[in-house]
Amino acid sequence: MEIEKYTPNSLSVSAILGLIASGDIAIPEIQRPFVWKKTQVRDLLDSLYKGYPTGYLIIWKNPDVRLKDGKMSAGKKILIDGQQRVTALMTAISGIPVTLSNYKKDRIKIAFDPFQAFSEDQDAEIFAVQDSSHLKSKRWIPDVAELFKPGFPIISFAIQYCEDNPDMDINTMSEIITKLQGIGNRMIGVIDLSEKLNIDIVTDIFIRINSKGTALSQGDFVMSKIAADENYGGNNLRKAIDYYAHLSRVPSFYERIKEDDVAFTNTEYFSKIEWLKDEIEDVYDPDYDDVIRVAFMHKYPRAKLSDLVSLLSGRDFETREYKEEIIADTYTRLRDGVLDVFSEYNFKQFMIAIRSAGFISKKLVNSQMTLDFAYTLYLILSQSHEVSTGEVKRLVQKWYVLSVLTGRYSSSPETAFARDIRLINEQGVVKTLQDIEAANLSDTFWNIAVVQNLMVTATNNPTYLIYLAAQVMMNDVSLLSNNVLVRELIDGGDVHHIFPKEYLKANGYEKSKYNQEGNYAFLDTQVNKSIGKKAPYVYFPEARKQCETGVITIGSIKDYDQLMENLKINCVPEEVFNMDHTRYAEFLEKRRVMMAQKIRKYYESL
Repeated sequence: MEIEKYTPNSLSVSAILGLIASGDIAIPEIQRPFVWKKTQVRDLLDSLYKGYPTGYLIIWKNPDVRLKDGKMSAGKKILIDGQQRVTALMTAISGIPVTLSNYKKDRIKIAFDPFQAFSEDQDAEIFAVQDSSHLKSKRWIPDVAELFKPGFPIISFAIQYCEDNPDMDINTMSEIITKLQGIGNRMIGVIDLSEKLNIDIVTDIFIRINSKGTALSQGDFVMSKIAADENYGGNNLRKAIDYYAHLSRVPSFYERIKEDDVAFTNTEYFSKIEWLKDEIEDVYDPDYDDVIRVAFMHKYPRAKLSDLVSLLSGRDFETREYKEEIIADTYTRLRDGVLDVFSEYNFKQFMIAIRSAGFISKKLVNSQMTLDFAYTLYLILSQSHEVSTGEVKRLVQKWYVLSVLTGRYSSSPETAFARDIRLINEQGVVKTLQDIEAANLSDTFWNIAVVQNLMVTATNNPTYLIYLAAQVMMNDVSLLSNNVLVRELIDGGDVHHIFPKEYLKANGYEKSKYNQEGNYAFLDTQVNKSIGKKAPYVYFPEARKQCETGVITIGSIKDYDQLMENLKINCVPEEVFNMDHTRYAEFLEKRRVMMAQKIRKYYESL
């Protein structure tokens, strides 16, 4: 018999806020940045005042857990959808500060105009986000939260308001205040999810429901789960993860934490993330989702974050019971995993591995998830001592490049993560990598698949990015230059069309034809300008001629052997000296083969 998945219900605004204040319902996002605009808070109050529907809240009761003494403990209810609406009510009505988008705690105060309460105009501004004009005005009530405080003196307030505003009479004003306070009695629909639901289903519901239209992730659910837990320090752990993710992108945020969150600076986590204040790394800036995933995967032989939610709820996967000791153990291991991810030494050593493989710019990275697994692999190898310290970085590099080349984590990454984590735990990293190479990196892959993967117009194609990384790692000099390295041009140089774009356009080629990765090369700006719209059969012979005359007109190479080596390392076929637009397709075919060969040489050198 199928269990009932949910029960529809309704609660008043006051009841909801009361249950949250008493801790009977946990609202996990109260410490995270409030994403609603202030005008949305105003609009919510306006809808409640007018009696308009405001949507459902969805509440899930954590499974009951068995304590060590054998007794059962009731799980706490968690608000898993409707957090923004409830947070808006908490700040506007209950007067509770919230964390704004700049991570600064503040109130969102909503002003009220009693005179507009009479208006029949549906667009009348009854409520407004408080500004200085409302504080100066006698007509506006600058902060409606004052009227919702226990024991608010309606009569004396109404008398004073009417003295300040003679056009308002006392009885009408009293009625208006009563109606405004009636917002607390407005009913909001509530859906109670059954505690008997499989957590995979609850996770799926959490991800699917979303009033803002922004995709939610399993990482969001984990963050909500741990934020609601105070017994095992989940609230501070969640905050640490959030702060780490923000600091990795905005190092100056460190000063804001010091000034505005003294309580957090006294936790063990603050000293562990303090190093980020001076960090300028931007190739890999882990978000909170990445931190959770890496922390979990390297501590457990699992990869699905729904399993982490189950473990945080105390699930015993064998008996299907929920036990307190599993919750305690999970928080301990997750905390240790998070601190491993936070570690300055771990992160910088991992980035040395990634950068020394040629990935020196964010422009060369197309998959954050692939970097997540590479970091996980680094932590696993560092802690398992399966290989020597010197081998750790090499294996991480090979796994990362292989994963990008084969698109290993491009489809259903979590499923692929789970498969690889299981294999690694069964047979180790080295054997697993050998098996993956044997299954995927055949001669056919290198000679056909890689070549075909370069038949693309986008510059963020994974195979093309690997080619550029190969050029960086091999310290290749850019095309027609004798000293400007490709690595120096990745972030600031020009991507040149070897068969110039204007030249091909003039000969009838469309964008999809001239914008081919086989036609791209990084050039120094001055070299690019000297080439202009010239055809290859024009400017390449000019570069060859200057090797005889010593008069520089194209690029900076004056030695013939150096010129031919420069063409080779940039995968430009020698036939280019005689190629016009009629041989463009031949050029692309030959160059793609050379690029694929370079990629193979690069991978095998790792």
